[in-house]
Amino acid sequence: MKKNSVAKMCAMIFTGVVMSVLISGLGFAEEPIKLGVAGAHSGDLASYGIPSIKAAELVVKEANAKGGILGRKVELLIEDDACKPEVATNTATKLVSEGVHVVLGHICSGATKTALGIYKDAKIICMSPSATNTDLTLSGDYPNFYRTIAYDDAQAKLQVEFATNVLKVKKVAVIHDKGDYGKGAAELAKKKFEDAGIQVLLFEGVSPGAVDYSAIVQKIKRSKADLVVWGGYHPEASKIVAQMRKKRMDTMLLGADGLKDDTFIKVAGKYAEGVYATGPKDVSQNPLAISAKKAHQEAYGADPGAFFYSAYAAAQALLNAIEKAGSTDYDKLSKALKTEYVDTPLGKIKFDENGDATGIGFSVYKVEKGQFVEIK
Repeated sequence: MKKNSVAKMCAMIFTGVVMSVLISGLGFAEEPIKLGVAGAHSGDLASYGIPSIKAAELVVKEANAKGGILGRKVELLIEDDACKPEVATNTATKLVSEGVHVVLGHICSGATKTALGIYKDAKIICMSPSATNTDLTLSGDYPNFYRTIAYDDAQAKLQVEFATNVLKVKKVAVIHDKGDYGKGAAELAKKKFEDAGIQVLLFEGVSPGAVDYSAIVQKIKRSKADLVVWGGYHPEASKIVAQMRKKRMDTMLLGADGLKDDTFIKVAGKYAEGVYATGPKDVSQNPLAISAKKAHQEAYGADPGAFFYSAYAAAQALLNAIEKAGSTDYDKLSKALKTEYVDTPLGKIKFDENGDATGIGFSVYKVEKGQFVEIK
């Protein structure tokens, strides 16, 4: 072998050794695991989506500090869908094109449903911390979908039990925002109230984003219902309850998790007092929830927002599944999610055959002195 050939070979070997040392020094020898975070990061419902970004950032930071997952760095790909189905299609398509391995999101049921088909075709698992539409898991149409929140059927059942046994109502008006989440929840509530022998005097949808809801408020007043059951999100609910109280109507209002957000209280102000809402059970005393909250406060200088704990749990569950499966392979991940438990701020969870987290449920809350208080 000629001297120059030997020299070249030695140089190549030396370069390879140097690169290996550099990569080892960084701690990550392979391409990153890409975790997508999709949801409402702008607009009126950003208060639902931004906490999921922060939850994912904290979980990923901790994972990478420990050497990543399977020796690979975890990288976040964050995309905004504004909770709009027509935007969610582009959001999902972009994440798939960027090579995302798993997705945390989406946030709203309508946007989630629109995006799921795209992820399904690409064999990508999507896990939502907040999309509660019952059919997303129980229809069987989306085997790639998981969630760390209970579904609307269970929420509607709790609403009816509370309204009849605690509030003692006899007549209700059910109002919704015509969306997948809001209308779906309202239809479930209507059926369960009727099955319980409660009169549903009014069942009607309103247009989201309107400034004036006086027409529906007047219909509610004429119905003489004991309770208004709201299916939808907090922006419309805050306007409706404010207009009710300004007309000196003392009719009670009960919403679901789409209403249970501190932004509702900030916008509705004094008119939020006394409003009821169902939402995820209070897990604030769980040691992992306490730890997650402290990490959030240290990183962002504030308490976490809506669905933070369920998003934190979703990020943990997705990364745990990858680690347990030893791969990002779709079939292996599906099996791991359904067989391997993971400790989260929500408790120790895994997922049933439908994709719903085990041991997750709802509680009833009431706004008292400017904050949601869990009713025991």
